[in-house]
Amino acid sequence: MVNPVLTEAAIAPFLETRWLGRELHCFDVLDSTNSTARELAAAGAADGAVVIADAQRRGRGRLGRAWVSPAGRNLYVSIVLRSAVPPERLAQVSLLAGVATCETARAWCPDAAIKWPNDVLAGGRKTAGILCEMDLGGATPVVVAGIGVNLNSAAGDFPEELRDKATSLRLAGGAPVDRARFTGALLTRLEACVDRWRQDGFAPIATAWRALAPLLGRRIHVQEPGGAVTGTAIDLDDDGALRIRRDDGSEHRVVAGDVTVVGGYEQRATTDEHR
Repeated sequence: MVNPVLTEAAIAPFLETRWLGRELHCFDVLDSTNSTARELAAAGAADGAVVIADAQRRGRGRLGRAWVSPAGRNLYVSIVLRSAVPPERLAQVSLLAGVATCETARAWCPDAAIKWPNDVLAGGRKTAGILCEMDLGGATPVVVAGIGVNLNSAAGDFPEELRDKATSLRLAGGAPVDRARFTGALLTRLEACVDRWRQDGFAPIATAWRALAPLLGRRIHVQEPGGAVTGTAIDLDDDGALRIRRDDGSEHRVVAGDVTVVGGYEQRATTDEHR
């Protein structure tokens, strides 16, 4: 069954966590789950506190883009993470959230894959995006990890200009997705990833990311804030940056930007995908 409303009672049977999601805030509609999670964190919300909205008025993605957030179909969730995370490690949190989301999505769509840094694709089209934000105002940094997953959207739910670029797990996998079950599975997987990262560092997360990313070894085009670069994707760096080898043989680190695989994934993937 596809749950009409995401509530704490609906999610609880599927939540197998020790600390993440044990403080759970569910709303019918918010401007943005990230904004509300940051407000709750400033008011003292616990490590692992979770904010979920059935719909968002002003959902946000990376690079200032809007995230289309209709009611009753998908998952819009933000997680508060309290730990001494230096700003330069924020990208690692973003990548581990992508790993958890992609691994969860594969239970419904086995071909789900990651496009650097953390977009989740199904059939080469974007089905999930992640926005991590850090608040440095308190005694220790607080990270809010926002995750949007298109679970049950129909093609007509997307703006016309995005219909060949975005998808949902229902469209890609051919069956409705129980939103409560997916939410419990995602939060459970995310807790495991955060625990591993806190205990063992970024190396095991990077290994998991590589196994989910079809772009390594592929020719890619990257639109960075300061310009564009083309080359072959080599690997992740220790801080989560993407290393590429340019045509002249030199290496280049991508810290922020949009990646296009030349020739596409299974289907076309573009730099302007749904966020």
